Amino acid sequence: MSELLDRPREECGVFGVVTRRGKPLDVSRLAYFGLHALQHRGQESAGIAVQTDQGADVHRGMGLVAKVFSDAVLDRLKGSIALGHNRYSTTGGSHLRNAQPCLVDTLHGPLGVAHNGNITNAAEMRRTLQLRGVGFSSTTDTEVVTQFLTAPASSESADGPPDWVARLEGLMGLAVGAYSLGVMVKDTLYALRDPHGLRPLCVGEIFDDGNILGWAVASESTALNTVGARNIREIAPGEIIAITQDGVKTVSTLQEPPSPALCVFEYVYFARPDTVLEGRSVNIVRRRLGVRLGQESPAQADVVIDVPDSGKPAAMGYAAATGLPYAEGLIKNRYVGRTFIQPTARLRRHGVRLKYSTLRETLEGRRVVLVDDSIVRGTTIGPLIRLLREGGAREVHVRVAAPAIRHPCYMGVDMSDYDQLIAHRMPVEDIAAHVGADSLAYLSVPGLMAAVRAGLPADCGHCSACFDGKYPVRIPTSASLKAAKHQFERSAASAAPPHA
Repeated sequence: MSELLDRPREECGVFGVVTRRGKPLDVSRLAYFGLHALQHRGQESAGIAVQTDQGADVHRGMGLVAKVFSDAVLDRLKGSIALGHNRYSTTGGSHLRNAQPCLVDTLHGPLGVAHNGNITNAAEMRRTLQLRGVGFSSTTDTEVVTQFLTAPASSESADGPPDWVARLEGLMGLAVGAYSLGVMVKDTLYALRDPHGLRPLCVGEIFDDGNILGWAVASESTALNTVGARNIREIAPGEIIAITQDGVKTVSTLQEPPSPALCVFEYVYFARPDTVLEGRSVNIVRRRLGVRLGQESPAQADVVIDVPDSGKPAAMGYAAATGLPYAEGLIKNRYVGRTFIQPTARLRRHGVRLKYSTLRETLEGRRVVLVDDSIVRGTTIGPLIRLLREGGAREVHVRVAAPAIRHPCYMGVDMSDYDQLIAHRMPVEDIAAHVGADSLAYLSVPGLMAAVRAGLPADCGHCSACFDGKYPVRIPTSASLKAAKHQFERSAASAAPPHA
């Protein structure tokens, strides 16, 4: 049902918990509810690994968090540290073997890794490890990271304890791309972000009646709120923190970090509106995007509506900037994406109707401004416009609270390939005609950046490569995003004997 999926696909969600010494917590259940709060970041698979005095255990499965875990499973996952993950595949296909966290047994005990992002030189790293005799059981860049961390750093003595910080620093010096990582070892949960800070990651305190019971790391602050944790701060780009039963401390920072480049699409679409990024409410930033859009591209219209639910804050901002009334015109069926029953061919032709219905009292005879957060392939907006006209709209003017997406993402977001991006293939006027809009306008890149960076220090930076093609890191030489995404499967198949 591709017509229902004209959105950048989610990245992944990472959530980790460490109980304070003498304050036992049910870490697996906390991780379960933390993953629930991050479910929007990935629905293909989920997993939780726990660390105990006797070793480690992990449970992974395909599908939503509530499908993967049961009370019996969570009762089994007892420990002092838990590391959880929601997955949407960007490197490696959607298979159980690629579900996270990765968990391996090393000479110094279990090592678990959960990853949000995409390492652009993972194929090179994988090849180097294979030449050293390392085998792989999955096709993810996360397993590449895991296997890299199993090897001692050059500074370690042969008979000494593992220097996990040195190994993580070595990874940071070699890996290229986006990675926010949770790394679980015998008695410590490490958390780190790549030097550009492309993907978010924050740390918080779990407390009750004023007492600190433990600590948590999460891809978004809203997940901390869900488990009763207070957001302390975001982990800085290039920073490594260590969380033990005695507390949180920074163990490594880059001396000369590159320019920060948090993915600007976190503000446009990915992050939940109740998340706090860079000290600001995502919901407020999205309203500012709508205000800026209204200032740049007003329309002669009667009412402003949104594509629910992600377009709502921008639509309200647009209405405030233009003086037009805001109203609900589209109603979303929130459960259509959760069915496992495939629609018939006839229903697929009417796919948008499975997900949206209209309010005729809002639309009848009126000129409508339809505000959306983004357009990727253009497969949904046309059917929505037709639905609005059938619902009584006299005119439909589309306003997009983000610039036109003209370039794919190689840093952990499935943004489609060049030949699928409608704004790469057509000018704005042709897109409007193609989708049947009376007019179409996007927010400008300067307008986006002005709205996102308002109130931030001058040295804050953001990745906007999907809009302007200016990638902050080296990207794959392959021009195909699909080829990059499935590079491991392809190389493995080519290496197999003909009868395999």
